[in-house]
Amino acid sequence: MSPSTSAQERILIVNARIVTENTIVDNGALLAVDGRIERIYKAHELAELDLTGAVDAQGSWLLPGFIDVHVHGGYGADFMDASAESLETITRFHSTKGTTAMLATSVTASREALDAVITATDAYIRGGMPYAQLIGVHLEGPFISPKWSGAQNPEFISLPTSEWLEDWHARFPGLIKMMTLAPEREGAMNVIQWLSDHGIVAAAGHTDADYETIQRAVEHGLSHAVHTFNAMTPLHHRNPGTAGAVLTDPRIHAEIIADGVHVHPAGVQLLTQTKQQHNLIMITDAISAAGLEDGDYKLGGLDVIMKDGICRLKEGGSLAGSTLTMIDAFKFMVNKIGVSVQQASEYASGNPARQMGVADRMGSIARGKQADFLLVSPSLDLERAWVLGRELSLVTEA
Repeated sequence: MSPSTSAQERILIVNARIVTENTIVDNGALLAVDGRIERIYKAHELAELDLTGAVDAQGSWLLPGFIDVHVHGGYGADFMDASAESLETITRFHSTKGTTAMLATSVTASREALDAVITATDAYIRGGMPYAQLIGVHLEGPFISPKWSGAQNPEFISLPTSEWLEDWHARFPGLIKMMTLAPEREGAMNVIQWLSDHGIVAAAGHTDADYETIQRAVEHGLSHAVHTFNAMTPLHHRNPGTAGAVLTDPRIHAEIIADGVHVHPAGVQLLTQTKQQHNLIMITDAISAAGLEDGDYKLGGLDVIMKDGICRLKEGGSLAGSTLTMIDAFKFMVNKIGVSVQQASEYASGNPARQMGVADRMGSIARGKQADFLLVSPSLDLERAWVLGRELSLVTEA
Protein backbone atom coordinates (compact mmCIF):
# COMPACT_ATOMS: atom_id res chain seq x y z
CA MET A 1 0.00 0.00 0.00
CA SER A 2 1.18 3.55 -0.69
CA PRO A 3 1.71 5.84 2.28
CA SER A 4 -0.52 8.85 2.72
CA THR A 5 0.39 11.72 0.44
CA SER A 6 -0.67 14.36 2.95
CA ALA A 7 2.29 16.20 4.43
CA GLN A 8 2.97 16.05 8.13
CA GLU A 9 1.99 19.27 9.83
CA ARG A 10 5.22 19.70 11.80
CA ILE A 11 8.64 18.03 11.92
CA LEU A 12 11.32 19.12 14.35
CA ILE A 13 14.77 17.54 14.18
CA VAL A 14 17.29 18.46 16.88
CA ASN A 15 20.95 17.71 17.67
CA ALA A 16 21.87 17.36 14.01
CA ARG A 17 24.88 18.34 11.95
CA ILE A 18 22.94 20.25 9.31
CA VAL A 19 24.55 20.67 5.88
CA THR A 20 23.12 23.88 4.45
CA GLU A 21 23.94 25.66 1.21
CA ASN A 22 26.88 27.55 2.71
CA THR A 23 27.88 26.00 6.00
CA ILE A 24 27.49 23.20 8.53
CA VAL A 25 25.35 23.93 11.58
CA ASP A 26 26.57 21.75 14.45
CA ASN A 27 24.04 20.74 17.10
CA GLY A 28 21.42 22.47 14.99
CA ALA A 29 17.69 22.00 14.64
CA LEU A 30 15.35 22.08 11.67
CA LEU A 31 11.66 22.88 11.70
CA ALA A 32 9.47 21.87 8.75
CA VAL A 33 5.79 22.75 8.48
CA ASP A 34 3.37 21.42 5.86
CA GLY A 35 6.11 19.90 3.76
CA ARG A 36 8.34 22.99 3.67
CA ILE A 37 11.41 23.97 5.64
CA GLU A 38 10.37 26.70 8.04
CA ARG A 39 13.60 27.50 9.84
CA ILE A 40 17.06 26.27 10.82
CA TYR A 41 18.10 26.89 14.41
CA LYS A 42 21.56 27.06 15.93
CA ALA A 43 22.21 25.36 19.26
CA HIS A 44 21.78 28.52 21.36
CA GLU A 45 18.35 29.16 19.81
CA LEU A 46 16.78 25.89 20.93
CA ALA A 47 15.40 27.39 24.14
CA GLU A 48 12.63 29.11 22.17
CA LEU A 49 11.40 25.81 20.72
CA ASP A 50 8.75 23.40 21.95
CA LEU A 51 10.64 20.11 21.75
CA THR A 52 7.55 17.93 22.09
CA GLY A 53 7.76 15.12 19.56
CA ALA A 54 11.16 16.21 18.28
CA VAL A 55 13.42 13.77 16.42
CA ASP A 56 16.77 13.53 18.22
CA ALA A 57 19.41 13.14 15.52
CA GLN A 58 22.06 12.33 18.13
CA GLY A 59 24.77 14.04 16.11
CA SER A 60 23.96 12.49 12.74
CA TRP A 61 24.22 14.45 9.51
CA LEU A 62 21.08 16.12 8.17
CA LEU A 63 21.48 16.31 4.39
CA PRO A 64 19.28 17.42 1.51
CA GLY A 65 17.73 14.47 -0.31
CA PHE A 66 19.70 13.05 -3.20
CA ILE A 67 18.67 13.86 -6.80
CA ASP A 68 19.50 11.20 -9.40
CA VAL A 69 19.29 12.55 -12.95
CA HIS A 70 20.36 9.31 -14.64
CA VAL A 71 18.61 6.16 -13.41
CA HIS A 72 16.88 3.47 -15.48
CA GLY A 73 15.27 1.31 -12.84
CA GLY A 74 15.59 -0.82 -9.76
CA TYR A 75 14.21 -3.76 -7.81
CA GLY A 76 13.09 -5.57 -10.93
CA ALA A 77 11.41 -2.61 -12.65
CA ASP A 78 12.50 -0.47 -15.59
CA PHE A 79 11.19 2.92 -16.69
CA MET A 80 10.83 1.38 -20.15
CA ASP A 81 8.05 -0.79 -18.70
CA ALA A 82 5.97 2.40 -18.91
CA SER A 83 3.59 1.27 -16.16
CA ALA A 84 2.49 2.97 -12.95
CA GLU A 85 3.42 -0.19 -11.04
CA SER A 86 7.02 -0.11 -12.31
CA LEU A 87 7.37 3.62 -11.68
CA GLU A 88 6.19 3.11 -8.12
CA THR A 89 8.59 0.19 -7.61
CA ILE A 90 11.55 2.22 -8.87
CA THR A 91 10.77 5.37 -6.89
CA ARG A 92 10.05 3.34 -3.75
CA PHE A 93 13.27 1.31 -3.99
CA HIS A 94 15.55 4.28 -4.58
CA SER A 95 13.84 6.30 -1.84
CA THR A 96 15.07 3.64 0.61
CA LYS A 97 18.61 4.54 -0.53
CA GLY A 98 18.36 8.30 -0.05
CA THR A 99 17.02 9.43 -3.44
CA THR A 100 14.19 11.93 -3.01
CA ALA A 101 13.97 13.12 -6.65
CA MET A 102 14.92 11.60 -9.97
CA LEU A 103 14.60 11.72 -13.74
CA ALA A 104 12.83 8.79 -15.39
CA THR A 105 15.60 7.72 -17.76
CA SER A 106 14.93 5.87 -21.00
CA VAL A 107 17.21 3.85 -23.25
CA THR A 108 17.57 3.87 -27.02
CA ALA A 109 14.26 2.50 -28.27
CA SER A 110 11.54 3.01 -30.86
CA ARG A 111 9.58 6.24 -31.00
CA GLU A 112 6.49 4.35 -29.81
CA ALA A 113 8.30 2.88 -26.78
CA LEU A 114 9.72 6.28 -25.81
CA ASP A 115 6.30 7.86 -26.23
CA ALA A 116 4.91 5.29 -23.81
CA VAL A 117 7.57 6.14 -21.20
CA ILE A 118 6.88 9.87 -21.47
CA THR A 119 3.11 9.35 -21.29
CA ALA A 120 3.38 7.02 -18.27
CA THR A 121 5.72 9.40 -16.45
CA ASP A 122 3.39 12.34 -17.01
CA ALA A 123 0.42 10.34 -15.71
CA TYR A 124 2.36 9.16 -12.66
CA ILE A 125 3.43 12.69 -11.77
CA ARG A 126 -0.12 13.97 -12.13
CA GLY A 127 -1.43 11.15 -9.96
CA GLY A 128 0.67 12.10 -6.95
CA MET A 129 3.92 10.43 -5.95
CA PRO A 130 4.29 8.84 -2.51
CA TYR A 131 8.01 8.07 -2.72
CA ALA A 132 10.92 9.70 -4.55
CA GLN A 133 9.55 12.45 -6.79
CA LEU A 134 9.84 12.19 -10.57
CA ILE A 135 10.82 15.65 -11.77
CA GLY A 136 10.91 14.82 -15.47
CA VAL A 137 12.29 12.56 -18.16
CA HIS A 138 15.86 11.99 -19.34
CA LEU A 139 15.96 10.62 -22.88
CA GLU A 140 19.22 8.69 -23.23
CA GLY A 141 19.22 8.14 -26.97
CA PRO A 142 18.22 7.22 -29.58
CA PHE A 143 20.37 9.85 -31.34
CA ILE A 144 23.69 8.26 -30.35
CA SER A 145 26.76 6.81 -32.08
CA PRO A 146 26.61 3.19 -33.28
CA LYS A 147 30.32 2.99 -32.49
CA TRP A 148 29.74 3.77 -28.81
CA SER A 149 26.37 2.13 -28.25
CA GLY A 150 27.57 0.39 -25.08
CA ALA A 151 24.49 -1.27 -23.56
CA GLN A 152 22.10 0.68 -25.81
CA ASN A 153 20.27 -1.39 -28.41
CA PRO A 154 21.87 -0.53 -31.80
CA GLU A 155 18.70 -1.63 -33.61
CA PHE A 156 16.97 1.58 -32.54
CA ILE A 157 19.76 4.13 -33.05
CA SER A 158 18.62 6.90 -35.41
CA LEU A 159 19.89 10.20 -36.75
CA PRO A 160 19.05 13.29 -34.68
CA THR A 161 15.82 15.10 -35.53
CA SER A 162 13.79 17.62 -33.57
CA GLU A 163 10.51 16.29 -35.01
CA TRP A 164 9.95 13.79 -32.18
CA LEU A 165 10.95 16.35 -29.58
CA GLU A 166 8.63 19.00 -30.96
CA ASP A 167 5.71 16.60 -30.68
CA TRP A 168 6.54 15.56 -27.12
CA HIS A 169 7.22 19.11 -26.02
CA ALA A 170 3.86 20.25 -27.40
CA ARG A 171 1.98 17.42 -25.68
CA PHE A 172 3.98 17.38 -22.43
CA PRO A 173 5.49 20.85 -21.97
CA GLY A 174 8.36 20.94 -19.52
CA LEU A 175 8.40 17.19 -18.88
CA ILE A 176 11.58 16.34 -20.83
CA LYS A 177 14.46 17.74 -18.79
CA MET A 178 17.46 16.24 -20.57
CA MET A 179 18.46 14.42 -23.73
CA THR A 180 21.64 12.46 -24.36
CA LEU A 181 22.94 12.41 -27.94
CA ALA A 182 26.12 12.17 -30.01
CA PRO A 183 27.05 15.69 -31.21
CA GLU A 184 29.00 14.44 -34.22
CA ARG A 185 25.96 12.81 -35.85
CA GLU A 186 24.29 14.47 -38.82
CA GLY A 187 21.68 16.96 -37.63
CA ALA A 188 22.87 16.90 -34.02
CA MET A 189 23.89 20.56 -33.80
CA ASN A 190 20.40 21.67 -34.84
CA VAL A 191 18.85 19.38 -32.23
CA ILE A 192 21.23 20.66 -29.54
CA GLN A 193 20.24 24.22 -30.41
CA TRP A 194 16.53 23.26 -30.28
CA LEU A 195 16.98 21.62 -26.87
CA SER A 196 18.81 24.63 -25.49
CA ASP A 197 16.20 27.04 -26.88
CA HIS A 198 13.44 25.07 -25.12
CA GLY A 199 15.13 24.82 -21.73
CA ILE A 200 16.09 21.15 -22.07
CA VAL A 201 19.59 20.07 -21.05
CA ALA A 202 21.55 18.82 -24.06
CA ALA A 203 24.00 16.12 -22.99
CA ALA A 204 26.85 14.41 -24.81
CA GLY A 205 27.01 10.66 -24.43
CA HIS A 206 27.58 7.45 -26.36
CA THR A 207 29.58 9.64 -28.69
CA ASP A 208 32.55 9.44 -31.06
CA ALA A 209 32.99 13.22 -31.05
CA ASP A 210 36.43 14.76 -31.03
CA TYR A 211 37.40 17.73 -28.86
CA GLU A 212 36.58 20.32 -31.50
CA THR A 213 33.10 18.91 -32.14
CA ILE A 214 32.25 19.08 -28.44
CA GLN A 215 33.44 22.67 -28.39
CA ARG A 216 31.13 23.52 -31.29
CA ALA A 217 28.30 21.70 -29.55
CA VAL A 218 28.80 23.81 -26.44
CA GLU A 219 28.43 26.92 -28.57
CA HIS A 220 25.06 25.52 -29.72
CA GLY A 221 23.96 24.91 -26.13
CA LEU A 222 25.45 21.59 -24.98
CA SER A 223 25.95 21.75 -21.21
CA HIS A 224 26.19 18.21 -19.87
CA ALA A 225 28.05 14.92 -20.27
CA VAL A 226 26.55 11.61 -19.18
CA HIS A 227 28.56 8.98 -17.26
CA THR A 228 31.85 10.78 -17.91
CA PHE A 229 34.65 8.60 -19.34
CA ASN A 230 32.19 5.83 -20.21
CA ALA A 231 30.99 5.47 -23.85
CA MET A 232 32.90 8.48 -25.16
CA THR A 233 36.18 9.19 -26.93
CA PRO A 234 38.92 9.11 -24.29
CA LEU A 235 41.55 11.64 -23.30
CA HIS A 236 44.81 11.44 -25.22
CA HIS A 237 47.46 14.14 -24.89
CA ARG A 238 47.39 14.91 -28.62
CA ASN A 239 43.73 14.10 -29.15
CA PRO A 240 41.75 15.25 -26.08
CA GLY A 241 38.48 13.74 -27.32
CA THR A 242 35.13 14.13 -25.62
CA ALA A 243 36.66 13.35 -22.23
CA GLY A 244 39.23 16.11 -22.62
CA ALA A 245 36.56 18.63 -23.55
CA VAL A 246 34.45 17.65 -20.56
CA LEU A 247 37.40 17.96 -18.18
CA THR A 248 38.53 21.36 -19.42
CA ASP A 249 35.30 23.21 -20.20
CA PRO A 250 33.52 24.55 -17.09
CA ARG A 251 30.33 25.03 -19.11
CA ILE A 252 29.91 21.24 -19.24
CA HIS A 253 28.40 19.53 -16.21
CA ALA A 254 29.95 16.09 -15.77
CA GLU A 255 28.11 13.05 -14.45
CA ILE A 256 30.07 10.37 -12.60
CA ILE A 257 29.12 6.80 -11.70
CA ALA A 258 30.98 6.66 -8.40
CA ASP A 259 31.25 2.92 -7.84
CA GLY A 260 34.93 2.25 -8.53
CA VAL A 261 33.92 -0.07 -11.40
CA HIS A 262 32.88 2.29 -14.19
CA VAL A 263 35.72 4.72 -13.48
CA HIS A 264 38.97 4.09 -11.60
CA PRO A 265 39.16 6.10 -8.36
CA ALA A 266 41.97 8.17 -9.90
CA GLY A 267 39.62 9.16 -12.72
CA VAL A 268 36.95 10.15 -10.22
CA GLN A 269 39.52 12.16 -8.27
CA LEU A 270 40.58 13.91 -11.47
CA LEU A 271 36.99 14.99 -12.02
CA THR A 272 36.69 16.37 -8.49
CA GLN A 273 39.80 18.45 -9.12
CA THR A 274 38.73 19.81 -12.51
CA LYS A 275 34.97 20.27 -12.01
CA GLN A 276 34.83 22.72 -9.11
CA GLN A 277 32.18 25.17 -10.30
CA HIS A 278 29.04 23.34 -9.23
CA ASN A 279 29.42 21.17 -12.33
CA LEU A 280 30.06 17.64 -11.05
CA ILE A 281 26.99 15.43 -10.56
CA MET A 282 26.77 11.99 -8.97
CA ILE A 283 24.45 9.51 -10.68
CA THR A 284 23.68 5.82 -10.33
CA ASP A 285 22.81 4.76 -13.90
CA ALA A 286 21.04 1.95 -12.02
CA ILE A 287 19.08 -0.64 -13.98
CA SER A 288 16.32 -3.03 -12.95
CA ALA A 289 18.84 -5.38 -11.33
CA ALA A 290 19.65 -2.85 -8.58
CA GLY A 291 18.61 -4.23 -5.22
CA LEU A 292 18.37 -7.81 -6.48
CA GLU A 293 20.58 -10.90 -6.58
CA ASP A 294 23.09 -11.88 -9.25
CA GLY A 295 21.47 -13.39 -12.31
CA ASP A 296 20.04 -12.69 -15.77
CA TYR A 297 18.29 -9.41 -16.60
CA LYS A 298 17.28 -7.25 -19.55
CA LEU A 299 18.13 -3.68 -20.57
CA GLY A 300 16.51 -2.18 -23.64
CA GLY A 301 15.75 -5.66 -24.92
CA LEU A 302 19.37 -6.79 -24.55
CA ASP A 303 20.42 -9.69 -22.33
CA VAL A 304 22.38 -8.66 -19.24
CA ILE A 305 24.12 -10.82 -16.65
CA MET A 306 24.88 -9.55 -13.17
CA LYS A 307 27.79 -11.12 -11.31
CA ASP A 308 29.09 -9.79 -8.00
CA GLY A 309 26.75 -6.83 -8.44
CA ILE A 310 28.32 -5.82 -11.77
CA CYS A 311 26.10 -5.84 -14.88
CA ARG A 312 27.43 -6.62 -18.35
CA LEU A 313 25.88 -7.45 -21.69
CA LYS A 314 25.91 -11.19 -22.33
CA GLU A 315 27.04 -10.45 -25.88
CA GLY A 316 30.21 -8.39 -25.99
CA GLY A 317 30.63 -7.87 -22.26
CA SER A 318 30.05 -4.11 -22.18
CA LEU A 319 29.12 -2.65 -18.82
CA ALA A 320 25.32 -2.36 -18.73
CA GLY A 321 24.35 0.35 -16.29
CA SER A 322 24.92 -0.36 -12.63
CA THR A 323 23.39 -1.58 -9.40
CA LEU A 324 24.65 1.50 -7.57
CA THR A 325 22.49 3.47 -5.16
CA MET A 326 22.97 7.12 -4.24
CA ILE A 327 23.86 6.43 -0.61
CA ASP A 328 26.58 4.02 -1.72
CA ALA A 329 27.88 6.54 -4.26
CA PHE A 330 27.91 9.13 -1.47
CA LYS A 331 29.93 6.81 0.77
CA PHE A 332 32.36 6.10 -2.07
CA MET A 333 33.00 9.78 -2.68
CA VAL A 334 33.70 10.48 0.98
CA ASN A 335 35.47 7.28 2.04
CA LYS A 336 37.38 6.36 -1.13
CA ILE A 337 37.89 9.67 -2.92
CA GLY A 338 38.27 11.77 0.20
CA VAL A 339 35.88 14.63 -0.47
CA SER A 340 34.07 16.23 2.45
CA VAL A 341 30.50 15.37 3.37
CA GLN A 342 29.50 18.90 2.36
CA GLN A 343 31.16 18.55 -1.05
CA ALA A 344 29.63 15.14 -1.69
CA SER A 345 26.25 16.64 -0.79
CA GLU A 346 26.77 19.23 -3.53
CA TYR A 347 27.50 16.48 -6.04
CA ALA A 348 24.43 14.48 -4.98
CA SER A 349 21.90 17.25 -4.41
CA GLY A 350 22.81 20.88 -5.04
CA ASN A 351 24.50 20.51 -8.41
CA PRO A 352 21.85 18.30 -10.04
CA ALA A 353 19.12 20.61 -8.72
CA ARG A 354 20.78 23.63 -10.33
CA GLN A 355 21.39 21.86 -13.63
CA MET A 356 17.80 20.64 -13.86
CA GLY A 357 16.30 24.01 -12.96
CA VAL A 358 14.67 22.87 -9.70
CA ALA A 359 17.01 24.53 -7.20
CA ASP A 360 14.25 26.95 -6.23
CA ARG A 361 12.47 24.12 -4.43
CA MET A 362 14.95 21.29 -3.75
CA GLY A 363 18.60 20.32 -3.64
CA SER A 364 19.55 22.11 -0.44
CA ILE A 365 18.39 22.70 3.10
CA ALA A 366 17.09 26.24 3.15
CA ARG A 367 13.99 28.06 4.32
CA GLY A 368 11.01 27.68 1.99
CA LYS A 369 12.34 24.63 0.16
CA GLN A 370 10.70 21.24 0.16
CA ALA A 371 11.19 19.16 3.30
CA ASP A 372 13.27 16.59 1.40
CA PHE A 373 16.07 15.55 3.72
CA LEU A 374 18.02 12.61 5.12
CA LEU A 375 19.49 11.62 8.45
CA VAL A 376 22.84 9.96 7.81
CA SER A 377 24.97 8.54 10.60
CA PRO A 378 28.58 9.59 11.24
CA SER A 379 29.58 6.36 9.44
CA LEU A 380 27.36 7.50 6.51
CA ASP A 381 24.61 4.93 6.90
CA LEU A 382 21.15 6.15 5.93
CA GLU A 383 18.99 6.30 9.07
CA ARG A 384 15.82 8.16 8.09
CA ALA A 385 14.42 9.97 5.03
CA TRP A 386 11.65 12.47 4.36
CA VAL A 387 10.05 13.63 1.09
CA LEU A 388 7.83 16.72 1.24
CA GLY A 389 7.68 16.25 4.99
CA ARG A 390 6.55 12.62 4.80
CA GLU A 391 8.84 10.13 6.49
CA LEU A 392 9.55 7.17 4.26
CA SER A 393 10.07 3.57 5.25
CA LEU A 394 13.63 2.43 4.52
CA VAL A 395 12.52 -1.17 4.24
CA THR A 396 12.34 -2.36 0.65
CA GLU A 397 9.01 -4.14 0.22
CA ALA A 398 8.81 -7.51 -1.47
